[in-house]
Amino acid sequence: MRSLRFRLPALFLAGIVVAGIVTALLAIRLFQDYAEDDTLSDLRRQASGLAELYAKQADLSVGQGSDPPRFAAPLLERATDTRLYYAGLPIFPGQISGLRRLPLRYLDQGVLEEGKVQTLEFEPPGSDRTFLAVAQPVTLGGETFGALVLARPKTQLREQWLVLLARVGLAFLAGLGVAVGLVWYLSRRLTRPVLALSRAADQVAQGRYAAELPETRSRDEIGHLTERFREMTERLAEADELTRNFLMSVSHELRTPLTAIRGHVDALREGLTEDPDTRAASLEVIRAETDRLARLVGDVLDLAKLDAHRFTLMQEEVDLRRLLEQVYQGFADRARERGIEYEQAFEAEAVLVTDGDRVLQIVSNLLENAFQWTPDGGRIELGLTATNGTVLVSVSDSGPGIPAHERERIFRPFWSRNGQGTGLGLAIASELAEALGGELGLESTPGEGARFELRLPAA
Repeated sequence: MRSLRFRLPALFLAGIVVAGIVTALLAIRLFQDYAEDDTLSDLRRQASGLAELYAKQADLSVGQGSDPPRFAAPLLERATDTRLYYAGLPIFPGQISGLRRLPLRYLDQGVLEEGKVQTLEFEPPGSDRTFLAVAQPVTLGGETFGALVLARPKTQLREQWLVLLARVGLAFLAGLGVAVGLVWYLSRRLTRPVLALSRAADQVAQGRYAAELPETRSRDEIGHLTERFREMTERLAEADELTRNFLMSVSHELRTPLTAIRGHVDALREGLTEDPDTRAASLEVIRAETDRLARLVGDVLDLAKLDAHRFTLMQEEVDLRRLLEQVYQGFADRARERGIEYEQAFEAEAVLVTDGDRVLQIVSNLLENAFQWTPDGGRIELGLTATNGTVLVSVSDSGPGIPAHERERIFRPFWSRNGQGTGLGLAIASELAEALGGELGLESTPGEGARFELRLPAA
């Protein structure tokens, strides 16, 4: 009963049943009012004609001196499906004209004296049934003597209501059967993809990201949810793979300097390096590997702060040209060792109010990436231009370039094209660029190198 496959059709059916009951009650109530109004209208019409006939016959009998008219009341009652009563003074002494007598107390005397038609409900003497009646005044010579009353038992109306109720009930049951079939079909159609998504979610929760998802044949909410779920599982699978890659990469990156540091420390502790130059070289290696560890830990912390939006920036005047010259010189030795054609193209003077250390970090990460992918004897260029209120810092290389399908991935944390390194450099550079109010762009043609461009607002 907790399943959506039960609750959804149950809710629909409950709504249909309630709507059907309300509609049936309204229909019966409207029919009751209509039947009563129609009955009263029929009684008024019959009473008017009979009262006129009764008065005319009575008037003729008075004028001709004949016996007073006598109505065949049983025949009239059968013909009109009513009961006929007369209430009031007899037109002639002893005249009853074959009609049932009805005491005047059942009528409104004021309305009767005004000669108006009135409707009433009453129980005749000696009867336990309630009648719906119309009293038509009988007037002779301008004087109202009484009223001709036509009445029908209300049980006739109830019989009509019962017939209608039976027919409405049959129609309701037929409609309910159709609704049950329709709801069953719609519920299966709606809940089948939802149940498939639920099973897939259970598999994803267990770490199985290759869960089978329903086919999205429609563009409705279920189709949209399925597409978003498929994208989510792909992202989760990719994030899981990146996390594994990160753990392996960080483990490797940590193990290499730690092994070097441990080896040199053991050598120094055991006195294996007595020569001062050798000791100095060991200490230099320890210092370099320590700096390498510090950079790795710093990258991880920077990324965590950027993701948590808890990163603070300094605001200071920065001579961007001097800063880039400093970065450029820091990679000059590596370029000479590998025979790389290393150039600078500074075409602008730019002084910005920004965080100089973070700009230095971005450009260093871009150059580090360029040196990683540029082969020996290749070419790397660091450029600076300014146009339309924007300062552009570019790093171009002659590496293998970046395919179109990887251009978005390379800015994700822990993703590396060759499985080497931590994959944090470009991710941190992109996040820092946005934090500084700029952006990091990429232009690349496979086989012809890549060009990264840091765009910062001049103001």
